[in-house]
Amino acid sequence: MATLIIHRHSLTHTEQALLETTFGTAPIAVAQHYRLELEETPSIETLNQIRSAHSWDINVLPEGFEGSDIRLIISDMDSTLINIECIDEIGAHLGIKDKIAHITEAAMRGELNFEQSLKQRVGLLAGTPLHALETVYNERLALNEGAEVLITGLKARDIKFALVSGGFTFFTDKLKERLALDFTRANVLDFDPNAHTTGHIIGDIIGAEAKRAFLLELCNTLGIGANQTIAVGDGANDLCMMQDAGLSVAYHAKPTVQAAADTALNHRGLDAMLDFLI
Repeated sequence: MATLIIHRHSLTHTEQALLETTFGTAPIAVAQHYRLELEETPSIETLNQIRSAHSWDINVLPEGFEGSDIRLIISDMDSTLINIECIDEIGAHLGIKDKIAHITEAAMRGELNFEQSLKQRVGLLAGTPLHALETVYNERLALNEGAEVLITGLKARDIKFALVSGGFTFFTDKLKERLALDFTRANVLDFDPNAHTTGHIIGDIIGAEAKRAFLLELCNTLGIGANQTIAVGDGANDLCMMQDAGLSVAYHAKPTVQAAADTALNHRGLDAMLDFLI
């Protein structure tokens, strides 16, 4: 059996008929989405044809996945929970956004070692005043669509939410307080006595392996298995934690991440992740 999820709040009669004709069974409305229970997993060609023709998010749940068993969702921050890459926007304050964003993009595609790329980018930020980060948070940072609905839905189900980032604690700390998040982890920027960045990170860098370790650490803390977690991200440095999670979600992600993930969301907001929890 294969469970097919159509991440749509509603379907017209014509759309429902299309799905029934294509898959041989009628879609069933469940909460804010539709499901099809199929004898066999449909081909990727069939799924992609419908996705491209209708701009729908359609996902097949991995065999053995039980949404009701999920106890933790762990999420990347930049371009996943929020709409920006914070380090790029800090660079914009210095007039070097393009230079930093070029490195960020290559790192997210997996073309550069993340740890080395972060050291390079943080070095370029040396001398940045703390108020530049405050400006980015207050004026440029916004939650991605559906983020608050997702977190509210998780709280109602007693599912923990962890935010892990290759970015900075300046931002994760603010988001933890703002959204009442359960856990956060990120890189610690070093500041001089005058509250300007030194161009260095304090402590170990939160890269791909550190994100995986955080996932496993939280599983131990909560007394759950990795199969009871969902990991969501958009960049190559999210792949390690996504590989260990019970379900991986590529959110408006780079092609390499979409190819490796169990599921992908390219049209709906983050609240569509609630569809996996039935």
